[in-house]
Amino acid sequence: MSATRPTQLSPSRAGDFKQCPLLYRFRAVDRLPEPPSKAQVQGTLVHSVLERLYELDAGRRTPRQALAMIEPEWAKLQASGEYAALFEGLDDESDWLRNVRRLVETYFAMEDPQRLQPHRTECLVTTTLDDGTSLKGFIDRADVNPAGLVRLVDYKTGKRPPDRFADKALFQMKFYALVWWRTRGTVPTLLRLMYLGDGQMLDYSPNERELEAFEKTLKALWSVMREAIATGDFRPQKSKLCGWCAHQALCPEFGGEPPAYPLTTVLPGLAMPVDDLSAEGAPPP
Repeated sequence: MSATRPTQLSPSRAGDFKQCPLLYRFRAVDRLPEPPSKAQVQGTLVHSVLERLYELDAGRRTPRQALAMIEPEWAKLQASGEYAALFEGLDDESDWLRNVRRLVETYFAMEDPQRLQPHRTECLVTTTLDDGTSLKGFIDRADVNPAGLVRLVDYKTGKRPPDRFADKALFQMKFYALVWWRTRGTVPTLLRLMYLGDGQMLDYSPNERELEAFEKTLKALWSVMREAIATGDFRPQKSKLCGWCAHQALCPEFGGEPPAYPLTTVLPGLAMPVDDLSAEGAPPP
C-alpha cells in the first residue's frame, strides 16, 4: 500500500517547503509528531478566545468578557492531555497564562471589537487554479463593509518583524487574497497582520496584477513540490531555524537518516498510518 500524498497547498506547508523540503516531508507526508511549544499553544489559545469573542453580541465584546474566556478555553485545550508536559510547574503555567492575558488586552488596545461585525471568522477558503493547483487556507477574520470592500485579518502573538522581512510575513496574506479573489471575484482592499506581541500592525493593499504574479509563483512552487512528492527527493536545507526543528535526529545534516519513503507504517506518536491521513493539516496558529 502506498502512502496518500499531499494534494493541496496551504500557506503553512508552502512555508515549510521553502524553509526546508525535508521538513515539509516530515510534516506533510510522514506526519511525524512534534512536541507542542509554549508559543504555539499560546497562539492557539489566543486565537480561540478571539474567535469565541466574535460569537457574542457586539455590546458584550469587552476586555473583561474576553479575559473571562481564557480559563474555559484553556481547559478545553487541556482536555486532550496533549499539553500535560508543557510546563515545569504551576508557577510556570501561571506566568504563561499571565502573558496570554496580556496579549488579549493588547488586542483591545489595537481595535474595538464592539464596532466590528465580521463577515466570517476562522474562514476556510479553497480553490483550484487553472493548472490544477489546489489551494487551501484558514483566514482568522474577513471583514466586508456595506460598500463591499474587503479586509482580511490575521492575528499574530509575536512581534512585528523588521521591514526587510515584510515580504515573508505577507506571503500568507497574499495567499489568502488570491484565493478570495479567485473564489469571490473581488480583490481584498486591505490585508492586515495584527501583532499582539507589541501592538503593531502590518498592512498591505494588493492589486490584480500583483496577485496574478503571485499565482504564477504558487504554481511554480507546487510544481517543484509535486516532483519531490513523486520522487521522494526532499533535500534538507540547513539554516538558523534548524535549532527549533523537532526532527534533527532524522536529518542527514545532523547525522540522522529519514524513514524509508513513502512511509506506510505507524510510527510512535502517530494515531494512524500515513495512508489514512488527509492531505493538509489544521489551520495555522
